[in-house]
Amino acid sequence: MSTGAEDGLLGPADVRRMVASLALRPTKTLGQNFVIDPNTVRRIVRAAGLGPNDVVLEVGPGLGSLTLGLLGTASRVVAVEIDPVLADALAATVELRLPQRAGRLEVVTGDALHLVEMPGPAPTTLVANLPYNVAVPVLLHLLAGFPSLRHGLAMVQAEVADRLSAAPGSRTYGVPSAKAAWWADVRRAGSIPRTVFWPMPNVDSGLVRFIRRDPPAAPESRDQVFAVIDAAFAHRRKTLRVALAGWAGSAEQAEIVLRAAHIDPRARGEQLDITAFAAIAAARSVLR
Repeated sequence: MSTGAEDGLLGPADVRRMVASLALRPTKTLGQNFVIDPNTVRRIVRAAGLGPNDVVLEVGPGLGSLTLGLLGTASRVVAVEIDPVLADALAATVELRLPQRAGRLEVVTGDALHLVEMPGPAPTTLVANLPYNVAVPVLLHLLAGFPSLRHGLAMVQAEVADRLSAAPGSRTYGVPSAKAAWWADVRRAGSIPRTVFWPMPNVDSGLVRFIRRDPPAAPESRDQVFAVIDAAFAHRRKTLRVALAGWAGSAEQAEIVLRAAHIDPRARGEQLDITAFAAIAAARSVLR
């Protein structure tokens, strides 16, 4: 196998050869579409804003296309891979293509949605290539479970990237954007065409960058705030007075809570930012 360029990154021929050697059948369920363009990898690593002291939690390393790029900058990469075949092969790939950095890698076989601890130093940065069907729950789980993550970059389906980064009042603003805003400022960081993947997916991808910030209320109130968000968007075309009726006990009680929080009962959930949702939850606690 060719070791490629000086940075060891994988090209199209490398990816196809590795898939054949592993007798791998990429699955849509696991989002196994591998990046085959080294320039895209370099671009993603730059967008991640890594420093020499960063400890990267990488989710979805696959064949190692992005892992190799991350190892060129970060002090350590812990790669979490759900497919045991790919997890077993990853360390050997790095040893072959980037031997001088192989000691910086640790591979964890498992589902990131159930990850509760990591070996070694606490991660400072998240870099993830997430299938669209688990992108939001995985991102929210990791933000909740690893407070040491100060910033990060996720590659997701373009539509999911729009939802995660949407601002209040926009058409795509909803539960994912509101909940992600509890932990971080989330913004679009670019688009990734489907042509840089193999097999080529039938959708384009997008990058979202996050920078952690303090939550708008006490951390222990998060579940209460998220319950308000879920209720508000379960009936997004209805006013908050109606949408929150089940959550509050009645439409009348919802109006009392909303007015106590200085929120117009005629407003809709899509108009509120995370601070307003937190205010509603806090008002209900006071009124109980």
